[in-house]
Amino acid sequence: MSAAETTSPEDAAPASPRSTPAASESAPVRPEAAPARPDTVPAHTGAAPSGPAPDTARRYLDAVTALLARVRDEEAAPGGPVERAARLLAATVTEGGRIFAFGAGHSSLIAQDLVYKAGGLALVNLLAVPGTLGVDVRPATLGSALERVEGLAGTVLDQSPAASGDLLVIISLSGRNVLPVEMAVRAREKGLKVIGVTSAAYAGRSRPDNPWNSFLAEHCDVVLDNKITVGDAELSGDGIAAPFGPASTAVTSALLQATTATAAALLAAEGTEPPLLRSGNVPGGLEWNREVFARHKERIHYQH
Repeated sequence: MSAAETTSPEDAAPASPRSTPAASESAPVRPEAAPARPDTVPAHTGAAPSGPAPDTARRYLDAVTALLARVRDEEAAPGGPVERAARLLAATVTEGGRIFAFGAGHSSLIAQDLVYKAGGLALVNLLAVPGTLGVDVRPATLGSALERVEGLAGTVLDQSPAASGDLLVIISLSGRNVLPVEMAVRAREKGLKVIGVTSAAYAGRSRPDNPWNSFLAEHCDVVLDNKITVGDAELSGDGIAAPFGPASTAVTSALLQATTATAAALLAAEGTEPPLLRSGNVPGGLEWNREVFARHKERIHYQH
């Protein structure tokens, strides 16, 4: 079921507390039992670690909040990238163009969050590259491998309805692999406007991995920088070998929703009703959406 029709999950019934046997009820240790060897790893008892809980949750949320504040101050400043991207979106709506969104792997989840979304623009269509829609393929690493296949993006674009006058949003955290770069290059050759959503930090700390020897940001009309750290991990901790706490999904989704909301406000300011969807779980929502679909059926391809 799509986001426009789903409700929040019902509260789960409280689980029955498990009874824990008292220490006196434990089976007695037989005197003849052999002592455990010093190098034997104790069996896991299922008990939670004792001691005070680390403040990791607050550290992570503080890191995400700091990134969102940077996005607000740097990307969403008046006349900044968010406004410029929103103006491209609004112009595409008023000029009769279509809007597409593309991302590979976890970036595809962010692209999908723009499609058929309650409160979002109804005209956003997912540009899907088979095998790259998340972790739905087996093995999951196949999706990463497909991001490095030359010619795949061009083939998908040529078979899609995307054409001159349309707009394509491309989401890629690193912006360095073949698939997103080729998608941007080929889209502009076809006459589409391109909004790129990426982390500018990668351009300074990594090398392109594509035949154009360039990053996604170099092939876009507007670039939105999500400020994500190279490696997409905001935290480190004692006893934890790898950095952890990815923030790209939360921050990038917020950045794009801020952009589409700005586009809606710009449309309204110029006297155009923004083609927005309503939740199917509020009175009149489904009827509202059916009218929007009928009015814009030539530009909403997920209805066909």
